[in-house]
Amino acid sequence: METYIVRVNGVAYEVEVEKKSGDGAAAPAASAPKAAPAAPAAAPAAAGSGKPVETGTAGKVWKIVAAPGDELAAGDQILILEAMKMEIPVVAPEAGVLDSITVKEGEEVASGQAVAYIR
Repeated sequence: METYIVRVNGVAYEVEVEKKSGDGAAAPAASAPKAAPAAPAAAPAAAGSGKPVETGTAGKVWKIVAAPGDELAAGDQILILEAMKMEIPVVAPEAGVLDSITVKEGEEVASGQAVAYIR
């Protein structure tokens, strides 16, 4: 039996999964999922000025590749998220100067969260 944490619409559930036996017999049914303890609330991120740069998916900030003050063209990478073993770039939606980054490497982010500001 293996235990996994599964997130559905931002709610974490702890589930146990048992492999089916080799003789074709059905394995015993898993117990109902238990709600995992809620993650601690993150401190509000410092807001910047300008246009917010939002994530397209939830994940963990793997690497920050730009710094405040950098001049960016539309499509330039600002940071990279790691989600489901994939690297997902968060890019500048338009040209401008990076005003601020409101997250740190290793931080969990939600889909649609503002992680930087461009002016």
